[in-house]
Amino acid sequence: MALSENNPIPQHIAIIMDGNGRWAKKRGLPRTAGHAAGAEAFRKIANYCRTLGVKYLTVYAFSTENWKRSEEEVGGIMRLLGKYLQEALRDMEKNRVCFRFFGDLSRLSPQLQKLCSEAVDQSADYDVQVNFCLNYGGRDEIVRAARAFAQDVAEGKYSSSDLTEELLSTYLYSKDVPDPELIIRPSGELRTSNFLLWQSAYSEFVFMNVLWPDFGPKDLDEAIAEYQRRNRRFGGT
Repeated sequence: MALSENNPIPQHIAIIMDGNGRWAKKRGLPRTAGHAAGAEAFRKIANYCRTLGVKYLTVYAFSTENWKRSEEEVGGIMRLLGKYLQEALRDMEKNRVCFRFFGDLSRLSPQLQKLCSEAVDQSADYDVQVNFCLNYGGRDEIVRAARAFAQDVAEGKYSSSDLTEELLSTYLYSKDVPDPELIIRPSGELRTSNFLLWQSAYSEFVFMNVLWPDFGPKDLDEAIAEYQRRNRRFGGT
């Protein structure tokens, strides 16, 4: 689907990468195979976003609830993440993508935490930014922000009456990152699953019936075209 030249491309796109397990089940494959296919879909979409001029891409890679899955599946996801980060570090100068991580990384293995830290440090000066939501939940993020602000109040840095939306936003993982204009959920599910609850207040949502491993540039074009057709009033008329 052709994109409109008269309407802007969203500068921040967020994606709930859903459907890996169902993709694998349809093919008689283990769920880990679906996650591997989903990782390849992410590579393609991240590269395509860069060609479109998207400045920020935020992806829901692993939620706080995903720990409930089998040990085998969680282990497979973590191994894929480690492999991806090692390759990203190797190719960082060529791809020039800035890495950020939203979520509590302390539950990840020390090796993965080290890779995440190295990716952030080595990519700090690059322009296009990919935000990986790892061990992330929207409610958890807001609770953590509220606790951090309460601690600062207790230490005398602020009064409780100082709290505004803008100030609370500085305590979120996404501080200094503009809110996403477009959030895409493939797989046919019609819910947000605890993703960017604060940041999505005025985002446009597009739900699609394609499973994430099958999601490609044409699907992204379709979602952006739908975004371009909408009238974003932000509460006005």
